Amino acid sequence: MAQPNFKFQKRQKELDRIKKQQEKALRKQEKSDQPLADEADGQDAQSGEIEP
Repeated sequence: MAQPNFKFQKRQKELDRIKKQQEKALRKQEKSDQPLADEADGQDAQSGEIEP
């Protein structure tokens, strides 16, 4: 009977964890970037400047 390859399983688990962290960081970055764009539009409208 073949022995289970624990190193492979460990590496796959590690890769899944890293991928999940990267996706989470990307979602967090997109979430933080979104309000900044909305605030910038609101500030231009409040200052009375007209964009070309």
